[in-house]
Amino acid sequence: MDEGCNLLCCFALWMLCKARDTVITAWFGISEVPITAKTVRDEKEVLKAVDYVHELLDKEIASGTSPSDIFVCGLSQGGALAIASVLLFPKTLGGCVVFSGSVPLSKSFADKVSPEARKTPVLWFHGMADGLVLFEAGHAGCAFLEELGMTCEFKAYPTLGHSMVDEELQYFQQWILSRLGISGATETARPSSSSQHKDLL
Repeated sequence: MDEGCNLLCCFALWMLCKARDTVITAWFGISEVPITAKTVRDEKEVLKAVDYVHELLDKEIASGTSPSDIFVCGLSQGGALAIASVLLFPKTLGGCVVFSGSVPLSKSFADKVSPEARKTPVLWFHGMADGLVLFEAGHAGCAFLEELGMTCEFKAYPTLGHSMVDEELQYFQQWILSRLGISGATETARPSSSSQHKDLL
């Protein structure tokens, strides 16, 4: 990205996945696979993981980093944790990027999303061939954010499964650079709202 960027990677702990009866790395329990738009999570576990991310954000801000220069990003369950952490954080951040994720909180949490958190822009990537976190889950997540008045740019990839491709990473990089105001960043394409993808479901 840039010499002035500080990249902090977080790794989930090993836990039992009840949906597959096996031990995997996860931020919170998984009750079923694939994840759909109606999948119910253990929100206590989700909030525990969110508290951990918030501690990291608070430390980074206390060290002198402006909230507007902080981006929370994640893949799969990491993406779900990223968006949950941003929604419940009391400050506006630089942005949130979700790769093949979903919103792990019920709509009852809408009242807990502060006006400042709603100003954080979101970029969401999702493959339409995703067999682990279904496309409908990602699409519904972005639609939920828009209901909150948030800006969510949704990028759908027809043949992509539960993985990442170079095209996503290149767009991801330019999206962040443009929001940081770093010279040389190309202009990103006009955001496509989730409503434009209803015909793809």
